[in-house]
Amino acid sequence: MTTDLTRVYLPATLAQLAVLRESGELPQPTEAHAVTPALREWYAEGDDEELEYVAFTRAAQSALRLLRHDAKAPRRRVVVSADLPGTVLKMTGLDLGSSVVEISGRIALRTVAAIHVDGQAAEADVAAAADVVEEAEAGDPDAQFTVDGAEDHELEWYDPSELDQLVV
Repeated sequence: MTTDLTRVYLPATLAQLAVLRESGELPQPTEAHAVTPALREWYAEGDDEELEYVAFTRAAQSALRLLRHDAKAPRRRVVVSADLPGTVLKMTGLDLGSSVVEISGRIALRTVAAIHVDGQAAEADVAAAADVVEEAEAGDPDAQFTVDGAEDHELEWYDPSELDQLVV
């Protein structure tokens, strides 16, 4: 019997990656993103790769919110890509175009497909964006310009086996 897996993008911090390394599980995510039926319907012209990029980008922006509320975390966005069975996912964002999903339980390291982290060169832009991300979401154009500056940085890709190199 095969289980259908869904790629889920989880915003995180470097401190949460340390927990993943030590315990083998990522703490219960507060928000996760995936290609949902609502996202697929909104981006009817988009192919799977484009839809996954939208979900990934939204997770990266959610990572900014995590940083805003954790002053001690290094100012680097983290997105964990995991392949999870549909039985642990629940679509919560019912608005057209939503990519938000709820996950029941923790994320085991064995389900992690990749880890994406900002490079050190992005830290100043990410710090500035984390400070104003909520204002940007509320429609402030100056704040959105600052968030866009962080989004100009591509997150670096790491294999889960490289977790020890990410968490010092």
